[in-house]
Formats: sequence, structure tokens, C-alpha cells
Amino acid sequence: MTTTPPSPDAHAPDGPPSTTGAAGPTEWVLTLSCPDRPGIVHAVAGVLAGLDGNITESQQFGDPASGLFFMRVQVAAEAGRARLEAALRPVAERYGMTWDLDRVGRRMRTLVLVSRAAHCLQDLLYRERSQGMPVDVVGVVGNHPDLADIAAFYGKPFHHVPVTRDTKPEAEARLRELVAGLDVELVVLARYMQILSDDLCRDLAGRVINIHHSFLPSFKGARPYAQAHDRGVKLIGATSHYVTGDLDEGPIIEQDVERVDHAHHVADLVALGEDVERRTLARAVRWHAEHRVLLDGRRTVVFR
Repeated sequence: MTTTPPSPDAHAPDGPPSTTGAAGPTEWVLTLSCPDRPGIVHAVAGVLAGLDGNITESQQFGDPASGLFFMRVQVAAEAGRARLEAALRPVAERYGMTWDLDRVGRRMRTLVLVSRAAHCLQDLLYRERSQGMPVDVVGVVGNHPDLADIAAFYGKPFHHVPVTRDTKPEAEARLRELVAGLDVELVVLARYMQILSDDLCRDLAGRVINIHHSFLPSFKGARPYAQAHDRGVKLIGATSHYVTGDLDEGPIIEQDVERVDHAHHVADLVALGEDVERRTLARAVRWHAEHRVLLDGRRTVVFR
């Protein structure tokens, strides 16, 4: 049973500044999964009510296929992290829960990996700055130097980490150093055209999000939009998913499509494809950072 990994205590200390007012309660988000059985919602709500918490949002789902129950609750409470965790721990143990508690709106420390395509990086940095995307991009890593200027424009450190067949182990060692040294919680592959090793995928399980066009597995390799145009496709799209050792087969977070027809040229398909990739990746990153995505084996539960 897996779910989004707990946030390190260093990012959300006890007694944080209020998100609802200078002297008011703090709003927290609780996510959990466990074997489905009666009484879970009642037990969780009872604990929060016992701390005078006001539930402002609640969503739950029982998956008959896996037999697991999933829940996301936002609660405004005067109680700090230590008191909330102490009250929730007995319930979590009783029901065998995997759970996480974080502040609503806390910006998740994020590392973005890129190659030469700029559209996804530009969109994420713009949304972080201007549209309230709850991430803190602490660095941009490129296996080519092409996008250093975009990172600089947004005031983000750019790390050039070249990758070749011979230097791949050294490059991944550098990535590990950056993840550890920058206290990274989320890695986003924003059209990063390199395959991560199985070991790195396992070590960062549930913490790496990728984006790719949805033609796979039909149109592999170079110039997929030209291949699709040659076949007269009527839909183009994008898939954002968690990264696993199975290439492009990790648990899907979000997908989107655009309808096209015979009048669209290859350049039109590319432009539409980049747009759908931008918005699909942005939704996946936002939902992850807001603790709206819980893993259910090879699938996800997304509380939008």
C-alpha cells in the first residue's frame, strides 16, 4: 500500500504561521489510505472535532478493486502539528493507515529537469510566480545549456549536467546530490529527454512526475507529430504520470486531448501538442503539491 510520501518535518514545523489570518487557526491537509472498513470517516472526523477543528473540505473514495479506502481532509485548527499528529496516531494504527499531514498552501520544494524544449519549463515558472502554483522551484537541471537564460529570467539556479552513455552514472550521482543538498521533495521532468535508471526511480518513487505526448506506443522515436500526421490522427494529447522503472508506464495523474483534422499541418500539431503538454503537466504538479494525488498500486486516486 503506497501513497504520497510524508513531507519532512523541516518543511512544516509545529505551530506554523496561520494561513487563514494573523491570529486565527492554521489550515491543515490530511491524506490517508488504508484497508476499507466501516467507521474510518467517523473516527477521523471525531479526532478533528475533538481538537475543535473545522473541516473545510473532505473527499473520500473506496476502491472495490484494491479494497483500499482513500481520504483527503482540510481542517482549520488552532492545534499545532505535534498535537494533531499525537491525536491522529492511535486512529492511524487502529486502521492500518498510511497518512500524511501538511499545511495547506505550503510550497513544495521542486527541482525541474529539462533538455532543449522550453514550453513546459516556462509554463511552470510562470505559474509559480503569477498563478499561485504551490511549488518552490529551487533549481533547474539541464542536460543541455539551452534553457539557462529562462531559469535566470525567473531567478532560478541552473545546473548543467551533461549526460552521455559513458557519463550517465556520474550525472545521476550529481542529481542525487542536488536532490539531497536542496532538500527536494518533488522532481519534475519538463520534457527531459533522458531515461532515469531503475535505482533512481525506486529511490524517488512517488516523487518524480513526467510529461509526454500520448501517441505512445504507436509513434515512437523522432518526430512523433510528423508520424501522427502521416497516419491522419484525429486526436493528439498528453499524459502526466509518476516515473517508475517501466518507461512511460507509471501511475497516470492526468491526461488531456485536442481534436485535429486533415487541415492541420505538422507545425499545427506540434503547437497544439506543446499547449496540451503544458496544461496537463501543470495540473499534475499542482494536484501533487496540494496533496490531491494518492497512489493506488499502478493507478492514482485524484481528489480534484
